[in-house]
Amino acid sequence: MATITSKCTLLISCIAILGLAACSEPQLTPLANSEAAPVVTESLPTTLYAPQNRPDVRGQIGAVSAGHPLAAQTGMRVLQNGGNATDAVIAMAGVLAVVRPHMNGIGGDAFGIFYDGETGEVTALNASGRSGALATPEFFAAASIDRVPGVGPLSVSVPGAVAGWVDAHERYGSMDFADLLSTGIDYARNGFAVSTRLAQDFDEQGANLNQAGLDLYLPNAAPPPVGSLLRNPELAGSLEIVASEGKAGFYQGSIAQQLSAFITEQGGYLRQEDFATHTSNWVEPLRGDYLDHSFVVMPPNTQGITQLALFEMASSHDLAVMEQNSADYLHTLIELKKLAFADRDRWVADPEIANVPTQQLLDADYLQQRSQLIDMRVAASEVAPGFGDEIFAEPNGSRSDAGDTVYITAVDQWGNAVSWIQSNFAGFGSGLLDEATGILLHNRGALFTLETGHPNQVAPGKRPYHTLSPMMALYPDGEFAFTLGTPGGDSQTQTIIQITQNMLMFGMTPQQAIEAPRFRSLGGARLSIENRVAENVLLDLQSRGHELNIIKGWTATFGGAQMIHHEPATGVLTAAADPRREAYAIAY
Repeated sequence: MATITSKCTLLISCIAILGLAACSEPQLTPLANSEAAPVVTESLPTTLYAPQNRPDVRGQIGAVSAGHPLAAQTGMRVLQNGGNATDAVIAMAGVLAVVRPHMNGIGGDAFGIFYDGETGEVTALNASGRSGALATPEFFAAASIDRVPGVGPLSVSVPGAVAGWVDAHERYGSMDFADLLSTGIDYARNGFAVSTRLAQDFDEQGANLNQAGLDLYLPNAAPPPVGSLLRNPELAGSLEIVASEGKAGFYQGSIAQQLSAFITEQGGYLRQEDFATHTSNWVEPLRGDYLDHSFVVMPPNTQGITQLALFEMASSHDLAVMEQNSADYLHTLIELKKLAFADRDRWVADPEIANVPTQQLLDADYLQQRSQLIDMRVAASEVAPGFGDEIFAEPNGSRSDAGDTVYITAVDQWGNAVSWIQSNFAGFGSGLLDEATGILLHNRGALFTLETGHPNQVAPGKRPYHTLSPMMALYPDGEFAFTLGTPGGDSQTQTIIQITQNMLMFGMTPQQAIEAPRFRSLGGARLSIENRVAENVLLDLQSRGHELNIIKGWTATFGGAQMIHHEPATGVLTAAADPRREAYAIAY
């Protein structure tokens, strides 16, 4: 069997045609009042969406889209060497753990949705980790902590990604697991070229790194030079243990022993037993119908439920007759988002421990009634949940809105499809790099609350609320339609509905739908929006009370979406990737 590190001239040429758009720095331009015109430095487009920076990438056999070009190349090699979609995703996940180390890795969590091309079965894997046995409210109270820290040892829950890789491979993989991780191991040991985007991210996000992290990622108080080789041989060694020993090597062996000792030394609550008892879970995905498609998402502890609620509420408004990205259209979506998020913040938690009223939150009558609460004249600054004691509802924007994540998707020659997402949560996660293993630990535990009685209140062995939300869409007959996902924290659900409607409601291609200008609703009336939205629309939104930050250029603020779409009549696969980040798509 050919190794997945073999050269592929075709892939190099495919990648070359995609590098057509560069990301630029965010430039925030607040609008002072409703009379003040937005400050813009370039002509705004008059078309519904900006001209494409990248082509839609089409093929008939297989396709991949990943958060870095090296990962996309690796996934395509797997497909062309006879691997399936799950094989490709695992190989890409291993590469991304190395080349996007601040955003994801084996110190983080993951989720996946799988479509079986032969049977049409859809399954979902929750590969998120849990808190330790010591993580009680009393533990934090004794330390005089009234809010779970955003970084540091108390923000670390058990990393779940490795168990997810192994469990996905055991159920659906076809190639040798160690071979699939070989490319990532090679990049960790021998180095990969630092990109402009990576150097910029390191510079902007590295403030919370411990000394070991600073020495590796910000040597001499500066990011590695663009084009230089970044190596992490200790991480290569850890990946080799995972490749040869699987879950046991990570959760019961030397890695767990070292990480638990390191976390204990730093003052965290995780112990070796917390690693040893970790499991990922195959769960029943949630489904909802919208725009003649069946959408499949992860159940709680993720915000996938919020995606379906947003779709259902949107269906009660005649958005199709509104002009795409008109003031009425955008205002409606923004206000519906606030309603969906109010319920999310009140209720979404680990259903194995907390009472999460999933059926009630997705009840069509409830959501139709709730959707009528928006005022088309005024942007709401505070929105209450639809039911439940409001004393437990965290205010919009009180949680961290970090969005440092990678999304991966693949479709193979047998019609199998995978929608996969993995993350450290915030940039560089907890900020704790264990020097011995080269593993950067995530900070997903920061999303627990210490509010007494809240469903997401910290408790031993509990999974925290998660923003990670991969998605898959099916045609009415159950055939695979498309995968879609994005990094971006709270923006994930907002980005997905905008892209979905761009494609299914307004007839855009996948790449056009991704590149069209987007908004990101923040807490209260605060709104980030791209300056490619028409100026008269921006003024109109401001007059309704939206507090605008107009963002120039193609920035990571609005995520980095990726998609693979399947046309059943022809079998054509269309892969797309967002120029706002380093995502790349390849098809053949």
